[in-house]
Amino acid sequence: MKKYLMIAAAAATVISGMAVTEAYASGKEKKCAACHNFDASHKVGPGLAGVVGRAAGATDFAKYGKDVKAGGWNWDEANLRAWMCDSKGAIKDLSGNAKAKTKMANQKVCKAADQDEVIAFLKGL
Repeated sequence: MKKYLMIAAAAATVISGMAVTEAYASGKEKKCAACHNFDASHKVGPGLAGVVGRAAGATDFAKYGKDVKAGGWNWDEANLRAWMCDSKGAIKDLSGNAKAKTKMANQKVCKAADQDEVIAFLKGL
């Protein structure tokens, strides 16, 4: 049992050669990892390093939807919270376009404590 805990702790500390925070080790941000890298490189979605405070659609990610690419807002904490809870609704509010769409699926991370954890993780990247 002790060996298993030590191995699990080591695996939670380093993923793909990158140190991760305790928040990631708890599992909430693993949902993000399906589509995003936690550095500047891209997967299905853009890399999330530096996302807090960045202008929407401002990286070299080539697959942004047109409404995200047009941007017009920054990824501050309030906007990230709205996006994590309901990206399909948030894109309409953030862009000011009632017909705006995003390619990102709704993640339904709506509890303030869960959002706090994700935002703290993103700030630590």
